[in-house]
Amino acid sequence: MNWDQVKGNWKQAKGAVRQQWGDLTDDEVEQAGGDRERMEGLLQERYGKSKEEAKAELDRFAADYNH
Repeated sequence: MNWDQVKGNWKQAKGAVRQQWGDLTDDEVEQAGGDRERMEGLLQERYGKSKEEAKAELDRFAADYNH
C-alpha cells in the first residue's frame, strides 16, 4: 500500500504515528497533516535519520498500517 492511504486516514493514523515515533509531539504530528515530506523531515530532525532511512521507515509504516 502507499502513503496516500495513510494521508487519507490521517485522523485515524495519528495515533499509530505517535505510537511508532513517540518522540514526536502531538503538535508536530498534527502540523505534518499526513504530508510525507514533512514526516520525513521530522524523522530526520528528531531521530537523526538520513533521508533514505526516513523514507524506508515511512514505507514500512504505510505497508503495516494499511494491512
